[in-house]
Amino acid sequence: MKRSLLAVFGVAMVFAIVFMVTPVQSQTLIKNAFPNITIPSPVDLQSPFDETNRIFVVSQPGKIYVFPNNSSASNPKVFLDITDRVLSGGEQGLLGLAFHPNFIKNGYFYVNYTANNPRRTIISRFQVSNTNGDSAVKASEFILMTYNQPFSNHNGGQVSFGPDGYLYIAAGDGGSGGDPQGNGQNKAALLGKILRIDVNGTSGNKNYLIPPDNPFAGNTQGWAEEVYAYGMRNPWRFSFDLATNKLWVADVGQNMWEEINIVEKGGNYGWKIMESFHCYSPSTGCDTTGLKLPIWEYAHNSAGGYSITGGFVYRGNKNPKLYGKYIYADYVSKRIWSLKYTPGQPVQNEVLINTTGFSIVSFGEDNFKNLYILDYTGKIWTFEPEVDAIDVIPQFTGGNFAALKQNYPNPFNPSTSITFALAKESNIKIEVYDIFGSLVEEIKKGAYNAGEFVFGWEPKGLSSGTYLVRMTATAVDGGQVQSETIKALFMK
Repeated sequence: MKRSLLAVFGVAMVFAIVFMVTPVQSQTLIKNAFPNITIPSPVDLQSPFDETNRIFVVSQPGKIYVFPNNSSASNPKVFLDITDRVLSGGEQGLLGLAFHPNFIKNGYFYVNYTANNPRRTIISRFQVSNTNGDSAVKASEFILMTYNQPFSNHNGGQVSFGPDGYLYIAAGDGGSGGDPQGNGQNKAALLGKILRIDVNGTSGNKNYLIPPDNPFAGNTQGWAEEVYAYGMRNPWRFSFDLATNKLWVADVGQNMWEEINIVEKGGNYGWKIMESFHCYSPSTGCDTTGLKLPIWEYAHNSAGGYSITGGFVYRGNKNPKLYGKYIYADYVSKRIWSLKYTPGQPVQNEVLINTTGFSIVSFGEDNFKNLYILDYTGKIWTFEPEVDAIDVIPQFTGGNFAALKQNYPNPFNPSTSITFALAKESNIKIEVYDIFGSLVEEIKKGAYNAGEFVFGWEPKGLSSGTYLVRMTATAVDGGQVQSETIKALFMK
């Protein structure tokens, strides 16, 4: 799960670029999202893209709870109980949950948990009951993969489906301190990595497939074909920004630095050669050839914290000032920040809440991209909506000139409304893709002046499921291009 602490200072030029002024945005407030609900040791929150609008919360000892996405909800139901299979305590336990992109039809969901004898991580699939959608079939467990954990910490924990339909898995370096087994840089090991597998089939003795474009797929050097990226220490939480398809990974640091990475396929993110931007082993003069550096770091001190909790790029519509910013926190300092990243420009980092008063173990999203904050003592928090902000298109900043709003209603049947806005005259094209990236149809194309526009979309001949709606806007003056993506759920 969380934590560990270590390294010092770094390259002066990098320090100057990364550590921009971090003002406090004091007006940001949070509230208890579900006042009548307390979940024991919550570590993950997920919502499947189906018509039910439910919240699922993972409890570290081994249960998953479910309840309606309603502030008056109470008495959460136990969706799955595998406490008898889970080794819990410290950074071990039931740590992650992901719903299959076609959950609405197959009822599959996936979990990441630690087990004993030997101590190991298990990635398993379960299935929901055919007669009770609020209950999973415990006996349906299908173990996809296991890998041993030499120590009790740095287990990673996140599981999540990417926009490509593959399952991504966060695997820590195996624990102790300083990566004594060298797993982060060992391409043959699953530990210290972001893994990617195809759950829609089996091959040989593996209960999954290797995506053919995985960086080590088909290699003859004995490298683990499941690896998507390596050089990780403890990537407790990661998330995809479906507007850009970028993978954001918060990697918990050793003694001195916490870091945020935008992870690319095949990238080596440095551990344990480096801790963030700084040499770790050796402590000076390390060879940084081929390493991918973070986009942001903060030091272990009272102004920063000691254990990063990764979050999400906010794409909801209740807090326009946060739109397009990465929201993250620190478990120890109890602080929440927003980070705006544009390649080639200085990172803009703001303190949203200097201290929440509780340990922030994880973030989560619902179907409407509302963001939730998990308090390890059991409460679930959310940001207070900005006044009259529900229907506001985000302000255009940082050179942006186009915005695509989340369709409404969502989920929908038979039709939905799509809203887009332009800051200047542009040629736009709006296309629909399935979750595997195949073009389904083009639903809007033409030249538009600056303004806000709404149109209806009624799918024809499509099956139920999740679809990506992508707008590409090309500015008439100069040809600047911007792309925006939303996720729409069609219920047939």
